[in-house]
Amino acid sequence: MLTRRRIQSLVEYYGHEIINHEHMAIERRCLQHGSVSTFAHSIRVACLAVWLADRLHAWRHVDARSLVRAALLHDYFLYDWHDDDNGAHRLHGFTHGRAALRNARRDFKLNRIEADSIERHMFPLTPMPPRHLEGYLITVADKISATCETLSPSRFHKPGTFRRGTRR
Repeated sequence: MLTRRRIQSLVEYYGHEIINHEHMAIERRCLQHGSVSTFAHSIRVACLAVWLADRLHAWRHVDARSLVRAALLHDYFLYDWHDDDNGAHRLHGFTHGRAALRNARRDFKLNRIEADSIERHMFPLTPMPPRHLEGYLITVADKISATCETLSPSRFHKPGTFRRGTRR
């Protein structure tokens, strides 16, 4: 079984091109769930997807590089979906997989596993399930991460918000 450090090193190894891309600065600024940035969420999903693949002994059926890259790009929509933007982000949960895929294809060369996993990671909210095991692992990891981030008590401590006992 992989250790946490080994999982992180696999994510860094296969994801270094994505992690160091200039557009990740946008992900670092945008909040995803609670007080967690889209960038931190994507790293968590990548690490959890690798952990799931390892614990399920699925390595004979999983392309680790595609798994990590797709997990890092699954929310590569590059906007803050909390902004009203005249209602443009109202259907974010249904549309951001396609937006993330469009941006990812623009900035990176993707294989079919990566593209499918990015586009379909919101299943069952979107009607088409992933075609590959990597996509299912990312979908499950995303749901687990999103739930933990949304229910975390730290969600009340977003950057720039008032905290009891502190002065602005």
